[in-house]
Amino acid sequence: MDRQIPKEEIRRMKRKRYVTIGCAIAGIIVLVGVVMMLSQSSISRNDLLIATVDRGTIRSSVNAGGKVVPAFEEIINSPIATRIVEVYSKAGDSVDVGTPLLRLDLQTAQTELNKLQDQIEMRRHELEQQRVNNATQLSDLEMQIKIKQMTVDRMAVELRNERYLDSLGSGTGDRVRQVELQYNTGRLELEQMRQRLVNERKVTDANLRLKELELNITGKNLGEMQRTLDDAQIRSPRKATLTYINNQVGQKVAEGERIAIISDLTHFKVDGEIADSYGDRVTVGSDAVVRIGKERLSGKVSNVTPLSRNGVISFTVQLDDDSYSRLRSGLKTDVYVMCDVIEDVTRVPNGTFYTGPGEYEMFVLKGDDELVRRNVRLGDSNFEHVEVKGGLEPGDRVVINDMKEYNTRKSIRIK
Repeated sequence: MDRQIPKEEIRRMKRKRYVTIGCAIAGIIVLVGVVMMLSQSSISRNDLLIATVDRGTIRSSVNAGGKVVPAFEEIINSPIATRIVEVYSKAGDSVDVGTPLLRLDLQTAQTELNKLQDQIEMRRHELEQQRVNNATQLSDLEMQIKIKQMTVDRMAVELRNERYLDSLGSGTGDRVRQVELQYNTGRLELEQMRQRLVNERKVTDANLRLKELELNITGKNLGEMQRTLDDAQIRSPRKATLTYINNQVGQKVAEGERIAIISDLTHFKVDGEIADSYGDRVTVGSDAVVRIGKERLSGKVSNVTPLSRNGVISFTVQLDDDSYSRLRSGLKTDVYVMCDVIEDVTRVPNGTFYTGPGEYEMFVLKGDDELVRRNVRLGDSNFEHVEVKGGLEPGDRVVINDMKEYNTRKSIRIK
């Protein structure tokens, strides 16, 4: 027959079980803490990059991101609003000067060209008609002036005769005054006709120049339309590589819309971007170093965008060796633009630890198996060295890889 266990015994057994479980959990926590402490307080020498602090010259630089782009790239736009009829080439093709790329629908443009040709012919006829009309009008007026001159000359003779007769007593004063009035009137009419001839010549010359100007304007419009039609025969303007083409046959394209891009993929440049806070340190003509992996290519800043866009200034680096074999369009690079030269300074080799001037927690090698944390103040840099403004002395051996995860440790043992 089973005996009932006292309640006090049950409580004692539960407490014992709880204590046992608590001790086990505490042991695990302590073990994990010890392992973490040991792992954080020691590091393998193979994981460290150790460099020696020295003194020397630093040609400071600013770091920027860059992208390799073709040294030459030409965008071909549609000269008219039309549609694509045929495509003769595809992206990636090597094209020569004059190679057909695609054909556009030019029927509407050709009709406009024919209209302008008809207008040119009409303007020529109008100009010739104006010349004939001007010549006829001026010739008639000149003939009228000659006839009027003869009439005035005859009146002058009559006036002389009447005056002579009046002096002999055979004439009358009234007759003399009448003839004299007719003579003076004739002279005024002759002068009026001569002035009219001068004015008519100016008017006819102005009308003629107007017709010539209309003809010239129409001729220029015709020439512009002819050039547009020639441009619409989409051909490669030079020897290069076709990197883009709109191959959608039948698609409508607007005037000025991009339809093809040709690029020279044998020569390259680098387009860089940098924060506008460094804009005053990037100038045209500055030396620059482009790093591709472990390779370094020298060049010069050839262009700087004067405006900041989204806090970024763009610039272009012209490479000394722009046909280097490792250059590829679209390749990302690091660009270092050289600035001031700093003579005789304490310096440390550049590494992944450096993110810009300021205060750093760095580890200095003490003896052969211990790293000691030290507060260090760093200044300008280039792609090789960083200026040390305080906290390190020449001869110190310092870790130059990223050690942020150990910044809470005052010292680290080297395994």
